[in-house]
Formats: sequence, C-alpha cells, structure tokens
Amino acid sequence: MKAVVRWTLNHISRSTLHRIAGLVTPLLSLAYAGRRRRCPVCGGSFRRFLPYGYVGQRSEALCPRCLALERHRMIWLWLERNTDLLTTLPTLLHIAPEPSLRRHFRRAYGTTKRYITADLESPLADIHFDVQSIPLEDCSVDVIICNHLLEHVEDDRLAMHELHRVMRPGGWGIMLVPEDRSREVTFEDDTITDAEERTRIFGQYDHRRIYGRDYDDRLRDAGFTVERIAFESDLSLEERERYRVGGDDLVIVRKA
Repeated sequence: MKAVVRWTLNHISRSTLHRIAGLVTPLLSLAYAGRRRRCPVCGGSFRRFLPYGYVGQRSEALCPRCLALERHRMIWLWLERNTDLLTTLPTLLHIAPEPSLRRHFRRAYGTTKRYITADLESPLADIHFDVQSIPLEDCSVDVIICNHLLEHVEDDRLAMHELHRVMRPGGWGIMLVPEDRSREVTFEDDTITDAEERTRIFGQYDHRRIYGRDYDDRLRDAGFTVERIAFESDLSLEERERYRVGGDDLVIVRKA
C-alpha cells in the first residue's frame, strides 16, 4: 500500500485525485473497517489509517473514508473543542480547501455565502485566484484557514500580507505549513527546477521552500500575532492512539 500511495501522489495531479476520490473511498472504508482508530472529521472507525507521503511514508496518516490527514483531524478537534465557529458561522475564507474539512463546513454553513472556498485551480473552490493578489476587500473576512499552501507560493511574504489585509480586526486564522524545526531559518532556492530534485530536497515536487523556526517571524512581519499550540499534548494517551493527530503544532494567527 505504501508504494501505491507514493506512486499515486507523485504521478496523478491533485485536481484529478479530488475528482476520483469519491469512487475509491467507499471501497477503502470497507477494507479498513475496524474499531482501533477513529476519524473525528467524518466519524468513521477503522482498524488503522492509510500511509501517506510523497517521499517517506508516514504510517497511519490518511483516513480511508474522508482522506483527512493528521493535521485535518487536529484542526477539526480543536475547532469543535475550542471555538464557536460551527455555531456562530462567521465569514470564513478557506484557501486550498481540503475535501474532508470543506464537506463539513459546507454542511454547517448551508447556502449562506459566508463560507468562501478559494484556490488557484482546484475544482473544489468557489473562486479562483492567486493568494499573492486576493480579489477581496480589506477587512472582509473573520476567519481564514490556509494550510500547506504558502510553501507553494513564489512570494510567501506577499501572500501573508494579503491574508492579513483581508482579515477583519479581531479575526483569526489557522495557517499551517510543513516545518523543519531543526532549521533556524527557512530554506528556499528557486534555481532548483527539476521535479525529482525538488521532491528530494523539499519533500514534494511543487514545494518552493522548507520552513524553519523563523516561520512565526514571517507571519509577525505581515502584521499577525502568533500562537503555537502543542495540541497532541492536550490529548489523553487513549485519544492520541484513537485519533492519530501527529505531533505538529497548531499555528493560530490573529489580527489586532
């Protein structure tokens, strides 16, 4: 299964994967049915999660039913336990919408236009734009969810400023990126253009950088305040085994 997942990720476009997911996931849900693992996003129970990764494979990462990864399960648990987003329904801008989260946000928001999905090309998005030039008015959204997107962007600092510009004062967001916390500073080199070499160095063929411990400083330079939450440490041992949220921090940004 690890080899199949690796080949699929590296040879089939993300937009195509989104289109065919609905055909594959029912079969995977049946094949992996069990009680040891539970996905808080879709509510499914499984004997284990699927592996995932473009280079090295993380075991027990991907939900067989809704395709939620560790970070998506972490985000959903945090939203349910620590916010009123799903009941007050503030204006939410969801950039590069993950299918698992998008499905539930859409159900919660219904037909209201306060939930906006956006991407450069994803067929899941309501509107399409480059995050370096967001076609929304200043201070027009309350909450922004933008995960594992900034590592793809040519000028991530410009994108961060744009995200700060469209957020209302008092607004907040979740902005996660792949991080290597052993690095003091972010590594980026646009002279590396070969897809295989990019995959080897950056971990994925379409990544432009590996963020280091200066990621928070980049967000602060754009005007945000930054809060890091070691979410896994707030879970019981039983919950860690059941949900498998991973050990990454949850990065919350706010606009004063």
